[in-house]
Amino acid sequence: MEFGWRVVVGSTIGFLGAALGSIGGVGGGGIFVPMLTLIIGFDPKTSTAISKCMIMGAAGSTVYYNLRLRHPTMELPIIDYDLALLFQPMLMLGISIGVAFNVMFPDWMVTVLLIILFLGTSTKALFKGIETWRKESLLKKEAAKMLASSSNMDGSPELEYKPIPGGPSTNMQIRPLMDDEVPIKDNILWKELLVLLFVWIAFLGVQVVKTYAKTCSVEYWILNALQLPIALSVTNVKQSLLSKEGEQLPPEESQMCAGKGSNFSFTAALGYWLVASATSTFAMTFSSSMSVIQYYLLDRFPVPYASYFVFLATVAAFTGQHIVRKLIVLLGRASLIIFILALTIFVSAISLGGVGIANMVEKLERKEHMGFENLCYRK
Repeated sequence: MEFGWRVVVGSTIGFLGAALGSIGGVGGGGIFVPMLTLIIGFDPKTSTAISKCMIMGAAGSTVYYNLRLRHPTMELPIIDYDLALLFQPMLMLGISIGVAFNVMFPDWMVTVLLIILFLGTSTKALFKGIETWRKESLLKKEAAKMLASSSNMDGSPELEYKPIPGGPSTNMQIRPLMDDEVPIKDNILWKELLVLLFVWIAFLGVQVVKTYAKTCSVEYWILNALQLPIALSVTNVKQSLLSKEGEQLPPEESQMCAGKGSNFSFTAALGYWLVASATSTFAMTFSSSMSVIQYYLLDRFPVPYASYFVFLATVAAFTGQHIVRKLIVLLGRASLIIFILALTIFVSAISLGGVGIANMVEKLERKEHMGFENLCYRK
């Protein structure tokens, strides 16, 4: 591995991508792959493998950071283990199906689908961020009026301000948001974590064994089919347990857990987005690490480069988490997470879309085949 201007520029982009991706909970692969391909100079397959290594490093660093934190508004860890159990098995199953579709679908279709998905998601996140920003602004004005009213009532009883319904109350207690850390061993739900590890090991075992089976053979399809009962059984059992627990809760607690309360506050909004980001990154750690192990067994990436970029992404993610969370508390804007999410997805759409369109133009000029491929008989 040689350090030159390509590595320096790529490291700078990779650092920013890992920092932003870890905050939004989206990984940053849409930034890593074009950087590794266009700047560092790797081929697309090697770039994809190294990007998975970077995602694993960033996600692992973020999970370690979040394992010490509590939920801003509830007596729970900031990572929602129940939510992770609901979608992590289906995430693993979706990755397996997506790999097969990636082989069969032409490159131009994959590029178009990614651009549509990323642009749609980033636009939706942007509008959500604007909506949250407006609510936060109204909340700040409401809090300022309450503070002024409280000061006036001390000297002038005739001046009284009545807060709007759903606004902040004077007796509302908010515990510290960012400094509420506990030991990691006391902040992990071990039962749920063991189930998640079981799902990860089961899917990894199927994928590793499948590499030794001939494509489209009987063994190949049996191994693929085994993933379906694993994912469905864990998801259905967890969904049934959560439904029973929800029925036993009082109405007000049930609404709070489901996020259906009508009141909006900075703490509630911050809790929602922090939990969503932390849980998404937690699940991403399992999926990315499974991919990294597969790529390593297939010798798809150079270990020195992968190790360097994993270290870079790890440091970047930890730094980004620390700085942005401090900014959120300082500015009182939970919407900052949403804007970072929208920006990361939008940049991914532009960079991946640009690389994909350039590859399509080259194939058209060379008059290469651009149709669907046969999964069982690939050239």
